[in-house]
Amino acid sequence: MKTKFLEITGKAKEVIFRYPMVLFMALLTSFGAIYLYETIRSRNDSFTCYMFSICSGLGISLMFALKILSQRIGKRYLLESAGIIGLVGFFFILPGNKKDFNEVYGYIIAVAFILSHLLVSFVAFLNKDREISFWQYNKNLFVNIVLTAIFTGVLTAGVELAILAIDKLFDFQFNDSVYFDVFFFLAIAGSCLIFLIFNERGLPDLEEDGKYPVVLKFFTQFILIPLLCIYAIILYFYSFKILINWQLPRGWVSYLILAYSMVGILALLLVHPLKEDHTKSWVKVFSRLFYYTVIPLVILLFVAIFTRLLAYGYTEPRYFVLLLALWLTSLVVYFIFNKKSSIKFIPLSLFILGVFSLVFPYLNAFSVAKRSQKNELIKLLKENNLLTGGTIDFNKKISDSVIDKMSSQFEFLIKRKQESFLLTLAAPKVRDKWSKDFEEPYYWAINNSLRNSFTYADKHSGAPAYEQLTLESETDVVNIESYQYLIKFQSYGQESKEINGDLFLIDNKTEKIKVILNSKEEVDFTPAIDKLFKDNIHRSGTVKLKEVAVESDLGKYHIKIIFPTVTTQKDTYSKGGNIYYNDALFLIREK
Repeated sequence: MKTKFLEITGKAKEVIFRYPMVLFMALLTSFGAIYLYETIRSRNDSFTCYMFSICSGLGISLMFALKILSQRIGKRYLLESAGIIGLVGFFFILPGNKKDFNEVYGYIIAVAFILSHLLVSFVAFLNKDREISFWQYNKNLFVNIVLTAIFTGVLTAGVELAILAIDKLFDFQFNDSVYFDVFFFLAIAGSCLIFLIFNERGLPDLEEDGKYPVVLKFFTQFILIPLLCIYAIILYFYSFKILINWQLPRGWVSYLILAYSMVGILALLLVHPLKEDHTKSWVKVFSRLFYYTVIPLVILLFVAIFTRLLAYGYTEPRYFVLLLALWLTSLVVYFIFNKKSSIKFIPLSLFILGVFSLVFPYLNAFSVAKRSQKNELIKLLKENNLLTGGTIDFNKKISDSVIDKMSSQFEFLIKRKQESFLLTLAAPKVRDKWSKDFEEPYYWAINNSLRNSFTYADKHSGAPAYEQLTLESETDVVNIESYQYLIKFQSYGQESKEINGDLFLIDNKTEKIKVILNSKEEVDFTPAIDKLFKDNIHRSGTVKLKEVAVESDLGKYHIKIIFPTVTTQKDTYSKGGNIYYNDALFLIREK
């Protein structure tokens, strides 16, 4: 037992000295995740910490890739310094506040993580021709990842159960956060340490020749390849249906084709060393036929993609699907016509296209999407004769369906910082109002703003009709002299704050506002808010009031809620309605 313990601690110590930057990034990510969980519980979550945790998480795979590269070419400290500079630069590319974060940054982060993992797969083999060493290296990484997942899962479950047992048997009464903190630490830093222990000395062990794992062959032969056959049958039957009915393919068929292709490529990579083994004829047949089976599916994939692109233009997801289709086409051409093909082409080509999609001027995903949606908006305006002298004529009739399409395109472009382009489409008297409306780029708010800008907005018969009214406070300065406490909160959720030993729960999950004191007394502000709207029911659009506020007593306290803006969107075919708002101020004083 002692010998085993010393052996494990010895390996752990060796790993710490061999991969210090990888483990450092894992620790930063773990502590960042723990801190975020604690702050989210207290409703004080830090957006900067979100971005920091994302960058440190990206650093785990990046630093591992650079360590593997340094084992091939040396220059460890130079590579690690370059990696740190890259991560710091990436951190400053990301927005500094939650308001500016949108799906564009989500795509950037997702692609960056994929690129960092692809880098691990080939970075040490750029100048190497040994195909088998490359395969052995990636096979061992794959096996180590699977083993790490199993070991980490067992370890985490065991430690969590041990904490639970101590808590229940000895009445320690641990805070619930202990379980989450342990989970984040073991799932991130713990799994990273286990993975590195499996990798031992790194590159020399990972690329070492070894016997082909029986489990891997079984997994490929009896699980992956049968799944591929099922996928292929479904997709080919669907292709025949399209030809018979002569109808355009559905959009989601693209994802099925990509899934089939990815699973097939994975299967090819897993059985790669066996294709030259004459006793494994099934592998040779599979390796030869797979790319030929992909050809008609690639054609179907391009038809499905361009069906969407021609109808709605480019967005980032459609751009990436098209890029994957081009990558898949390049694989088919390369492996069918190149007699000396190398499997290194697969991760390397995908990495190059991924970098292209992020940074290539004019043709990257974000430039193409913005340019395409601008063109789609202009096309929509011209088709409906809404442009006069380069600006929108708001005196022309417009249908609800056109307003809805315009709202979607406006929302897309506003989130991508294209407000100046949109403002050039409006007359000067409308620009000022739009500038303020664009500060909150929510679909319903943009839709409401556009609808109110047009003099005549026809509605299709049978289409749902909506009444929208926004109450806006005229003052930006709030006098809180007579109040002792101020809480800032947002809609759609629950927030709890403790004041003088009293717990206030602000419940606005249902787009209404209810405040509960110490889980006993409560006050519902919804009727008071409804009254504000009823007092202005005969008005439309945005109504400015001296103050938009509601107040009430609750226990020994007096509470006042002040809204900068609050909007109702009521379906006239139903009895109920909802309210929408962003930041609100919650003022409290003892009576």
